[in-house]
Amino acid sequence: MRVPGGTECCCSLCRRSAHGTGASTLSEAVRRLEASLGVRLFHRTTRSVTPTEAGARLIERLTPALAEVEAALDVVTGFRDRPAGKLRLNVPVSAARHVLPAILPAFLAAYPDIEVEIVAEDSFVDVLASGCDAGIRYDERLEQDMIAVPIGPRFQRFATAASPTYLDRNGRPEHPRDLLAHACLRGRFASGAQTTPWEFERAGELLCVEPRGPLVVRVGAAIDLAVDAAIAGSGVIQLFEGWLRPHLESGALEPVLQDWWQSFSGPFLYYSGRRLVPPPLRAFLDFIKGAAGNGP
Repeated sequence: MRVPGGTECCCSLCRRSAHGTGASTLSEAVRRLEASLGVRLFHRTTRSVTPTEAGARLIERLTPALAEVEAALDVVTGFRDRPAGKLRLNVPVSAARHVLPAILPAFLAAYPDIEVEIVAEDSFVDVLASGCDAGIRYDERLEQDMIAVPIGPRFQRFATAASPTYLDRNGRPEHPRDLLAHACLRGRFASGAQTTPWEFERAGELLCVEPRGPLVVRVGAAIDLAVDAAIAGSGVIQLFEGWLRPHLESGALEPVLQDWWQSFSGPFLYYSGRRLVPPPLRAFLDFIKGAAGNGP
């Protein structure tokens, strides 16, 4: 039951739409509504006001409509010279680390009145239900009825690597199937019971390997633990190339099966096509579209 969120939304709307209206006037309006319906909507004491079950149900059903009114009021504020307000984004940890750092600092400098909140997680949540304005996902994970806008590098690769000491001790794989005889450090998405298979591609040939190994981590912030273990010589790791690049360049990790590394399309920023776009999100959309147009 989404009572707290609905209550907050209702109170927020009252504050914005009842400018100059005192608390006693609003309280009287609620009493008139209760009298009209013949149902008590709130429990009142000298210290608190809480919804009854009927009031909670009413708030829950009204919340989507109130959210639309909130969005409409936000659109009106967009007529000001500079957009203001909060922009809440739900993004994978990989995007928080490798996509947004190239975008956010310049955006924050261009729009000082916008507060950006980043919710970084790798579970497949309903972005709108979680209270976010938009999300970043890869194309195969986009939700229905959403508008998708490219953000960040348009092509990325999965890199496979291990420490030189591990490879000297255990040999260097020459084919993806050789990984079945190696210790592999794997990841699991929060929503899945199975570990994520490793995919390879070369000259049109696509292979999927499910290696085994001594360590499984949840995809997200815990990936750093797997990277550290790979550097320490615990096994072979496969991850976004951008995540491993500093360690490949320093020599702490050595590329494995580099001619088999699979490319994939870059991420998208997506948002509801059925809702009004609030000014902070509109400013961010325009900003990333402009950045893409000025790119190489």
